Amino acid sequence: MDFNLSLSSIIIILFLSFFLTILPPSYCDVEDDPFEVCNRTHACGGVNITFPFWGGTRPDYCGHPGHELTCLETDQYPVMGFEGLDFRVLNINTSSPTFTIARSDLLVDPCAPKYQDTILNYDLFDYASTDQNITIFYGCPDVPDIPYRFNCSHGVSDGNIYAYYLVDEHPWSRQLYPQFNRCDNNIMVPILRSSALALLEDTRGGAPAVEKAMDEGFEVDYNNGLASVCGVCKDSGGVCGSNSTGAFVCYCRDEVQPYMCPKPITLSAGIGVLMVTICCFKRKLSSNKIICFWKKESETHKSVEAFLRNNEPLAIRRYNYSDIKKMTNFFIDKLGEGGFGGVYKGKLQDGSLVAVKVLKESKGNGEEFINEVASISRTSHVNIVTLMGFCFEGSKRTLIYEFMPNGSLEKFIYKENRSKANCHLEWETIYKIALGIARGLEYLHRGCNTRILHFDIKPHNILLDENFCPKISDFGLAKICSKEESIISMLGARGTIGYVAPELVCRNIGGVSHKSDVYSYGMMVLEMVGGRKNIDIRVDHSSELFFPHWIYKRLELDEELGLEGVMNEEDQERARKMIIVSLWCIQTDPLNRPPMSKVVNMLEGSLDSLQIPPKPFFSSPPRSPADLSTTTETSQVIL
Repeated sequence: MDFNLSLSSIIIILFLSFFLTILPPSYCDVEDDPFEVCNRTHACGGVNITFPFWGGTRPDYCGHPGHELTCLETDQYPVMGFEGLDFRVLNINTSSPTFTIARSDLLVDPCAPKYQDTILNYDLFDYASTDQNITIFYGCPDVPDIPYRFNCSHGVSDGNIYAYYLVDEHPWSRQLYPQFNRCDNNIMVPILRSSALALLEDTRGGAPAVEKAMDEGFEVDYNNGLASVCGVCKDSGGVCGSNSTGAFVCYCRDEVQPYMCPKPITLSAGIGVLMVTICCFKRKLSSNKIICFWKKESETHKSVEAFLRNNEPLAIRRYNYSDIKKMTNFFIDKLGEGGFGGVYKGKLQDGSLVAVKVLKESKGNGEEFINEVASISRTSHVNIVTLMGFCFEGSKRTLIYEFMPNGSLEKFIYKENRSKANCHLEWETIYKIALGIARGLEYLHRGCNTRILHFDIKPHNILLDENFCPKISDFGLAKICSKEESIISMLGARGTIGYVAPELVCRNIGGVSHKSDVYSYGMMVLEMVGGRKNIDIRVDHSSELFFPHWIYKRLELDEELGLEGVMNEEDQERARKMIIVSLWCIQTDPLNRPPMSKVVNMLEGSLDSLQIPPKPFFSSPPRSPADLSTTTETSQVIL
């Protein structure tokens, strides 16, 4: 491709690119786009259903939990249920915001209702100021001189049975209530205040007057915060809805936001920004630099596509980005966020749940994406997460994994997380998790056709299935090498501070090899045992600041370990075994660390066969939170 472009050509390309970005994007899959679906008019009988209501042809994600309407083909109005009572929804007024409902049983026959007071879901709704309660008494004898009654004797051959209605808070009510003690039943029914006044004035109206009041229904206020937040969303050009957890979301074009859509750049503002951009480019950048930027993006795309071509046919499926949007229901249910990007819950066509990781822009030539696909597609092990597919389309890069219901390990091992999630793992389960991770690493180092070094073993990258079986995930920093390679060359350190092996930073300690994963594993298992970060700046005593130092001293003096949740001798033995193995794993010299195959044997063997290792060399750990930042490329390490 010829990149010798003139400055005028560059300006034209910039203008066209910028002009296209300020135009609203469109979906190819309009039928499945929540923005389009929820923005359509959905009618149920004579009522248009709008947010927060849903039902009929309007899917649940267009509304809010507790606002479902049922559309019956035999009825001209939608129906909503409260506490065993059905209500016809006569009207939805978005400007109030209120909706008008009427008890279905009273509409059918006011003489044969369910003898139950009218009850709403008061967490979501409230009576409007236009409502007035009336009490209807049924199965009453004839009470002379009381006009507010109607005859319910149809079908009765031996005389008249009356029903009486009293308007609550009316002076007559206090006087007449005692006279209706002999009635069989009574119910409270809200009606419109105007209907209540009409009943008081029409003393001879009887059943027709009551039926008219029931037909007019009563108003319910749904302004519980949803109306105001929806107004903000609509003002920003979005459409109101909710995600799978019931939280409010604002559907924008091609994206989902928590409350409102980003403000679009107007054409005039866009032209102004474009002119400033052109000036800046003209003054500060040569055309060669611009071309290099475009060339780099093109080279990144080429390198990834070349990798995919060279590794075809891959054992995993390649998806289009439109498939990803359908799979995740347009990224409604977010599971988590990391430095790599976001993870969303999705569902395949066969109903299988998946976790979809949407990667941010990759560093280098798409190295993280290539690493992930190349390394994990070569694996098949119970303790390695399964990659079920991927998407590489333009700048969109996503990875599709099997869904792990219990999430990542850090949620269960740190005390502060356990208290929030109200969960605590038994020591037997912790031990089995540590053993499963060790087996997974042994497989990566020895069981594959090639050796895979992970370089980012930490609790966040260990996922747990429904049975707490651990699975190693996140191979973005992995490196593939042949089994014959014992020492590999690397340009820079990689990993997360607190778990990075010392040889990755200080090369005179030893060569980088699979023993670097062994170090990270040991540091992680110590955190599993201690229930805290290895470096904890919150402890009161400096001797407890660095947990490996503290636990080694206790082990060396054969003192009580003081670990939480140890209930019996079996728990004590498991904890001591994990500690001794971990201390072997974090030896400063890589040659002194056991390979993962030996780690598995040590964990499965008896405690009596294990020797306490030499004390690793620990320097003074950092004491400020700034020193404990998590990175994927770090030059700091705790020795």
